Amino acid sequence: MTERPPLPQEAAEALHDLDAYCRRIGYTGPREPTLDVLHALMEAHSQTIPFENLDPLLGRPVRLDVASLERKLVQEGRGGYCFEQNGLFLAVLQSLGFQVVPLSARVRIGWPRDIVTPRTHMCLRVEIDEQAYLADVGVGGLSLTAALLFQLDTQQPTPHETRRIVCEQGVHYHQVLFSEEWQDVYELTLEEMPRIDREVGNWYTSTHPESRFKNVLMVARAAPGGKRLTILNDEFSVREANGQATKTPLTSKQQLLAIMAEQFGITLPSDAPLHVPGIAWLAAD
Repeated sequence: MTERPPLPQEAAEALHDLDAYCRRIGYTGPREPTLDVLHALMEAHSQTIPFENLDPLLGRPVRLDVASLERKLVQEGRGGYCFEQNGLFLAVLQSLGFQVVPLSARVRIGWPRDIVTPRTHMCLRVEIDEQAYLADVGVGGLSLTAALLFQLDTQQPTPHETRRIVCEQGVHYHQVLFSEEWQDVYELTLEEMPRIDREVGNWYTSTHPESRFKNVLMVARAAPGGKRLTILNDEFSVREANGQATKTPLTSKQQLLAIMAEQFGITLPSDAPLHVPGIAWLAAD
């Protein structure tokens, strides 16, 4: 059999305004492709640009071209989910000269390993000084605030949780340490995720009737001091670095919109047609 030639590398889509992005996340440090810069950008990004899935719940299309991502996440002060967050971050890193490749993954949070989950998560592999690192600013309430070295079975502290990458039965997993127990975040395929595959995954994620992103409200961001802020349907929670959480029930659309504005910097009009199955008071407003 004739060996097929390797596929050409996907052309990078240029970031239009790096200065605006840096202002958005409050970053004023060096702009060079080093590990320190990568760590700093990830921490600032994850604490500033919230993970959220409002557009699918509003019936709006989710666009992945860099111009649309800059407009939404940078200029309009919104957030997004993995394809948007890591799509923007990919363009940022490439504009700074980093060697970076988008990877596909299967989210495992809340799912046992015997259930095959869809390959609908995007993360990034970054090469620095001949070392490979995992970067991911788009995995909900567990978005990384520092890059992870692709080194198996090594505990790696971050400004938030401790993480590690393991390989079990030939499968690589990104894991997080909670209450002295390792939990899978996602299963890494280690395969490059080109633009067309991201578009297909994004289409399913944002439009399929059974997609979690069409049925559950999710807003999250990291905060200083190891904190995590999260809205999950009708509950707002603040999780401290020690794992203790303070939970506040949400009982009205007005309260929800106020918390999104105050805690996540997201402003929606009071008449926004936000539809979340199972939240009766939201449908009634």
